[in-house]
Amino acid sequence: MSALSRTLSVILLALLCQIAAAQDLPTRFDPQRDAARDVMTAQALAKASGKRVLVDIGGEWCRWCRMLDRLIASQPTIKAFVDGHYVWVKVSYSPENKNAALLSRWPKARGYPYLVVFDGDGRMLHAQGVQGLEIEMEREADEDYDPVPVMAFFKRHAIPASGAAAPVSAR
Repeated sequence: MSALSRTLSVILLALLCQIAAAQDLPTRFDPQRDAARDVMTAQALAKASGKRVLVDIGGEWCRWCRMLDRLIASQPTIKAFVDGHYVWVKVSYSPENKNAALLSRWPKARGYPYLVVFDGDGRMLHAQGVQGLEIEMEREADEDYDPVPVMAFFKRHAIPASGAAAPVSAR
């Protein structure tokens, strides 16, 4: 086997491992998951792919969490941006599992969903609730997220084009 073939095999194996690990990350808030392991997996994937980690803390009980999922899934531009710049991992906060050991290391959530952005080395860069990302109408049934500030949030916390480190913040 030539050096080029070995190099290509190693690269292919690394990519397959990344894909397998990404597929193992939760797409829903699952209280049965090992949230600390999921976050570590997301950090490894982010480091290998040059992305940030987006930790989405909430639960299936949380209607604002479900609305954020729907907005991202229904907005191709936002979905493509998130997929291209973040490894998204969901951490359940629920009566069945509050993930207290993991969540106690981060700023206290002031509502759900609560979003925490990390770099691939595990440094927390930003933490905030979703206040300010939603549109509140007169009737509760009309409440939803505003795509403009949601996209601005994702752009603001993605890796800058220059590769410079973003400031650390928590709200």
